[in-house]
Amino acid sequence: MDEITILQAEVLKTLASPRRLEILHALAGGPIEVGRLAETIGATQPNVSQHLGILRSAGLVEAVRDGREVRYALVDRDVMVACGLMRGILERRLARLGAIAAQAALPARSSAPLTQHSASR
Repeated sequence: MDEITILQAEVLKTLASPRRLEILHALAGGPIEVGRLAETIGATQPNVSQHLGILRSAGLVEAVRDGREVRYALVDRDVMVACGLMRGILERRLARLGAIAAQAALPARSSAPLTQHSASR
């Protein structure tokens, strides 16, 4: 197995957290300070700091010093392109499953007895 495949698996494991994905989506709007980021996503500052540390270790975010303030930013905006691609795949999958479920429900609906309410229409 090549090294890139191993690194890819590690990054994907990092992205397997809904909270970390939420943080990445918030950072897509630009660099932000930890406290504001925590407030934005409705999490505690220690929890966000912990997730940011994991994202930093994976090379997805970086700390940018702005005077006395530290803001976090995406290292490479293409991570959001990758997240968008996966989201699109999942949306299409759900649409296909919904279409299958709707198709499967059609015979059941057409063979269901008419109720008084539906017969009066």
